[in-house]
Amino acid sequence: MSNSKLYKGSLNTIILKLLNEHDKMYGYEITQKVKALTKGELKITEGALYPALHKLEAEGLLDVEVTKVDNRLRKYYKLTETGTKETVNKLEELADYIKTMQALVNPKLV
Repeated sequence: MSNSKLYKGSLNTIILKLLNEHDKMYGYEITQKVKALTKGELKITEGALYPALHKLEAEGLLDVEVTKVDNRLRKYYKLTETGTKETVNKLEELADYIKTMQALVNPKLV
């Protein structure tokens, strides 16, 4: 699944869900959390992650906090109030999509 394009449509939802659960996270932390939760099945590249983070920030769903850690600047991302509301919407959309796909792929289970 690491090379799959299926997750790309869900990347924003994944990011929002993680930030909703962890208050604030930095980019590398997000990639490692996804890798750990999926037991290495899903690997988010920097080339996919950072454009998504910047887009979510531009849409007003994320705030950025810059902190100095070990003489380096680290950007932490956290949800805005609007981002928290959008997370609920995105998770509902994803659940509906999964349910619809399940009905198509394995109708006996529905």
